[in-house]
Amino acid sequence: MLTPVVVARKSLADYTHIVGRPLIEEIRELAEPLKGARIVHLNATSYGGGVAEILHTLIPLMQDVGLDCEWHVIYGQEEFFQATKVMHNALQGNPQAVSDEQWAVWHQYNEMNARELSRGWDCCVVHDPQPAAIATLEPGKARAWVWRCHIDVSSPNPATMQRLLPYIEPYPASLFHVRDYVPDGLDGGVHIVPPAIDPLASKNMALSRDDAEHICDQIGIDVRRPLLCQVSRFDPWKDPQGVIDAYRIVKERRPEVQLALVGSMASDDPEGWEFYDATVAHAEGDPDIHILNNFNNVGAVEVNAFQSLSDVVIQKSTREGFGLTVSEALWKGRPFVGGAVGGIPLQIQNGKSGFLVSSIEECAARSLEILEDADLGTSLGRYGKQFVRENFLMPRYLRDYLKIFTEVL
Repeated sequence: MLTPVVVARKSLADYTHIVGRPLIEEIRELAEPLKGARIVHLNATSYGGGVAEILHTLIPLMQDVGLDCEWHVIYGQEEFFQATKVMHNALQGNPQAVSDEQWAVWHQYNEMNARELSRGWDCCVVHDPQPAAIATLEPGKARAWVWRCHIDVSSPNPATMQRLLPYIEPYPASLFHVRDYVPDGLDGGVHIVPPAIDPLASKNMALSRDDAEHICDQIGIDVRRPLLCQVSRFDPWKDPQGVIDAYRIVKERRPEVQLALVGSMASDDPEGWEFYDATVAHAEGDPDIHILNNFNNVGAVEVNAFQSLSDVVIQKSTREGFGLTVSEALWKGRPFVGGAVGGIPLQIQNGKSGFLVSSIEECAARSLEILEDADLGTSLGRYGKQFVRENFLMPRYLRDYLKIFTEVL
């Protein structure tokens, strides 16, 4: 059975003082003709990772402006998520293609979920490859279909993309973070829609330095010493082991520095614990490396505290769909160092709001530059916060979806 997700209530009016009245009024005008439209979002998990975070805000805001909106999580067992993890990695460029047996498992679970999806939706938004076949298997269950891709498919495994493409081509609309992600052969209904963060969520709300210090102190951070931090899943594409190597270079010159690797484990990522263990092993017992996850009671408020207190926030990805943690750090006014891949350059103006890097050595050098120049860190953070306010907050994302619903309906 598909599992409906219960979400909190949110009010669009609460964002007016952050994004300005003109945007809020534009959203209200767009929503008026759509009131009562039945919208359902389908994805693979209700927690862990950026997609779930986005939906926990986007769904209640859609409800607040008058849409009859629901969020359902598809059914899957370990064999399904093992297959879709291989698919995810292949679409991000891994040379290992999805096997015939794994494609069969993927199709079987899509058939099961397609049967369980109820009828009568005005629009069904399908997130990522896991449930992508549902639209072709049961097209009559919604008036319109939208496919939302959250991953970096700029240089996919050709065989895997070739087999997936016939399932996503029929969608009247497809959404990608950046133009470079649009696959060859997908011509109609393409929209470029970067995601956004919720500035009022507990992960991003204003947190005093005293509160941030108290939280980090409780977890074992020495708040009197400089802190580098990366917040992301434990995934080879996020390169936490490369972050550890960069930290070791920094530590040679600044022996007082600490590192926090803070991640969330998701139900649709069977490799997560394996790579978490590999990251712990790579740390080699260094007491100044803190490797934490949501099973260590590190939730949204704790992530907020780590990001707010960090002297440098890092996202040293080698592939990245978008990287919401970039906008999260910038929104807190923190200096940022990130991989020059995927959606990260969309959020960072190199040298103005942070630094883009392509190697462990560059990551270490830029981190040291920030640590040794407090004015530089302040300037980067101030510029970055304003850029996020103008481009990557949730009301703008809601507006973009309403425009797409208007088009497909």
